[in-house]
Amino acid sequence: MSGSPSLDKIPVTIVAAGAPARLHWRRRAVQAAVLIIAMLIPLSGLLRIDPVAGAFVVLDRQIWWSDFFIIFGLWLMLASGLVLMYSSVGTAFCGWACPQNTLSELANRWTYKLLGRRADVSLGGEKMKVAAAKNRLGNWLLLGAIILAAAMLFSLIPLLYFYPPEVVWSFITLRPDERLASSLHYIYAIFVIIFFVDIAFIRHFWCRFMCVYKVWQHGFKTRQSLHVAYDKMRADSCEKCNYCVSSCFLGIDPRDTNMYDSCINCGECVDACNELQAKKGETGLLRFSLGEREQGSSGWLLGRLGSLSARMKWTVPFSILGLGMFVWGLVNYDHYRLAVYRADTEFGSAIEDYRIRVSNKLYRDAMLTIDVEGLPKGSYALSTREVTFDSAGKFDLKLHINSSLPQGLHRFLVRVQSADGWRDSYRVQHFVARGGSES
Repeated sequence: MSGSPSLDKIPVTIVAAGAPARLHWRRRAVQAAVLIIAMLIPLSGLLRIDPVAGAFVVLDRQIWWSDFFIIFGLWLMLASGLVLMYSSVGTAFCGWACPQNTLSELANRWTYKLLGRRADVSLGGEKMKVAAAKNRLGNWLLLGAIILAAAMLFSLIPLLYFYPPEVVWSFITLRPDERLASSLHYIYAIFVIIFFVDIAFIRHFWCRFMCVYKVWQHGFKTRQSLHVAYDKMRADSCEKCNYCVSSCFLGIDPRDTNMYDSCINCGECVDACNELQAKKGETGLLRFSLGEREQGSSGWLLGRLGSLSARMKWTVPFSILGLGMFVWGLVNYDHYRLAVYRADTEFGSAIEDYRIRVSNKLYRDAMLTIDVEGLPKGSYALSTREVTFDSAGKFDLKLHINSSLPQGLHRFLVRVQSADGWRDSYRVQHFVARGGSES
């Protein structure tokens, strides 16, 4: 009872502390988004590879080595951005975005559901312990069918990076398409086998012992990188409790993480500890942390900002520079290309034929008109004056110069113009010596 009668009349409602926000479903959403993005990148034409032309394709544009600003700008932007990400969030990419980990977790989930919680796949020589009630042929066949279906589905994603979407759709629907390679079925079968073996047997063994990419990430981790921190001051609250350890699918103790270990910052142990401690109305003993600092330290925020700003001082400018170069390269992208070469055919010591190569670097139809200026009419012959493209490609024309040209140096231009207004020219010097001609 309070000393004031008016205060006693105010109703008091006791509200239990709500459960902490779970990281599990947030991580699942990120994993799904990464897989969707992996499919949308080639479907949208943002990035893929043209195996016929041997070129990268960005926004339906063939990227040649001569497109320096696009190539170097993209590389600089991605490299500096990845360095900043790894030094800040550590191996969170593995736990939240890596497709290998996503598929391994899904395979583990179906294995536990059909064969029992202890039916763990391990390449370390340990025998799988299948629950007696679930050790039935139907469960094994269903698990194999699920893994095979996943392998067949995910094997289509690499094809999208090498073939246009309509070609892949023709492959899926078994429709004839002249753009389909005769060996594509064998290539797809190899992908399916690789994915099946990976999902069925390898799984997280790759993450723990074989992933070179993870080793590369470790090269950029620091003591300030994101990691799981343990509240040792409340160690009595978790005495004889290994719930966080059992929740870790990589088999490590999250209460004792090191700078270089197998932790992928997935947060499953954090969720497990929070869920258990919430039953007692307390917060969990595990949390994500940046840097080695005591909980509640007054310099925590300044230390965190200082650490992040130190990394950003050199990575962010490089990222901005790379982005600027990439955009500049796209704005000044040359859709077509003209080149003139001396033909391989020689008549004695005289060169009378030239090869004119015109290229369309856009994956759309185009028409180019070719003219020769500076030579007398009737002294040369073009194999054609108009070239039509259905898509990106190259076309070679033959320019033949008659031997009737008088002796001396003859300069002429090869001009090309597209239907959309693009123009270019190539200057050639053709020398006619006594008894023949040469360039």
